[in-house]
Amino acid sequence: MTIEAPPAPQSAEETGIGREQLQKLISKTLNVFGTMTPSELSRETRLPMIVINEVLTELQKLQFVEAKGLSGADVRSELRYAIGGKGHEFVLEALSQSQYVGPAPVSLDEFVAQIRRQTIRHERITLADLQDCLSHLVVPAKLLQQLGPAFNSARSILLYGLPGNGKTSIAEAIGGAFKEAIYLPHCFEVGGQIINFFDPTVHTPVETAESPDPREVRQGADPRWVKCQRPFVLTGGELSLDMLDLSFNPVSRFYEAPIHLKAMGGVFVVDDFGRQRTDPQSVLNRWIVPLERQYDQLTLHTGKKFAVPFDQLVIFSTNIPPEKLSDAGGLRRLYYKILIPAPTEHDFKQIFMDLAEKEQVDVYPSVFDEFYAKHYASGENDPAGHHPRAIIDHAKSVRNFLEKDDLEIDLELMEGGLANLTIQPASEEP
Repeated sequence: MTIEAPPAPQSAEETGIGREQLQKLISKTLNVFGTMTPSELSRETRLPMIVINEVLTELQKLQFVEAKGLSGADVRSELRYAIGGKGHEFVLEALSQSQYVGPAPVSLDEFVAQIRRQTIRHERITLADLQDCLSHLVVPAKLLQQLGPAFNSARSILLYGLPGNGKTSIAEAIGGAFKEAIYLPHCFEVGGQIINFFDPTVHTPVETAESPDPREVRQGADPRWVKCQRPFVLTGGELSLDMLDLSFNPVSRFYEAPIHLKAMGGVFVVDDFGRQRTDPQSVLNRWIVPLERQYDQLTLHTGKKFAVPFDQLVIFSTNIPPEKLSDAGGLRRLYYKILIPAPTEHDFKQIFMDLAEKEQVDVYPSVFDEFYAKHYASGENDPAGHHPRAIIDHAKSVRNFLEKDDLEIDLELMEGGLANLTIQPASEEP
């Protein structure tokens, strides 16, 4: 399914933004950059030229803007415009309300409508897609059969189990399974307030033959929207409740969208769930309505409330037993609960041998079998998916230290790597 870009507005009215707000944005832009042509204003505000010219004509009639002559001697040269006359007072008033200068916002209604058109619930992940995105991991077939329906549901998922067995790796990999490109706005407007949405640390623009420059959009599309990959947001112990609300800057006087809103249409992962500064019950309480009804409610500093779709695949990853995270009511909101098991002997060996080959480290299968029988099959240690990496990294460090490029992993080297993963009892002081 190809998701269509929102069409470009053909008039100021079609932008969905109040005429005065457009006038203020263009005036503030001229105030920051000085004399500008309509093309330059169009690039900065992402408004089509037809809208720029319409608003500039209005500003000239109001004596807020004046023409400064042609930009060059060429017949195709454009007029240059600058703030003049009563415009300086108008700009000061606009800046006192908001210092935002940049791409023009879209309306809340347009934002909501586009999110619903490109909902993640419409994209389907097949078994082949899942196997491809998890190909770098050793995942049991039974687990794949559990993960597939969960990811396709776009409902909340709890991945739990002992540490080091791939919960985070699975959550990170799933972002690559979604192939559709979607359209996200630079910002949107609610009640006269601007909410900055596009974040280059979260959103990855899609470059195409028609649009090699992320700032340029193909003919007929609204330049205020950016064609992007479905977002992937990973949070961990730093997550707090205030990060899930609008952030208002009292100096610049505009908002930054909360982190989970920026994941709209994509994947939002809460890693190490239960180890945040905010207790897990409070996080789940904050999301009771969004998880249940697929919409979230946000509040401006003016007190105005507004609803937005809660359109994302939410994955909670934890090594804390689920019953210690929340009460039954909270856990009920986590629709899928999937145990990520410790690797079997067969899987552990495959992880180890595949990694050894990738890292160009020699190890005999018989040496591995002896090591596993002595330290895992005996019950001395529980196998974990991260152990092979730690053991092989240790062997590589020893190889580099001894300057032996052809060093083979023997039992002693493997035991040395395993020792780094366990706490040895300290001897008492004499």
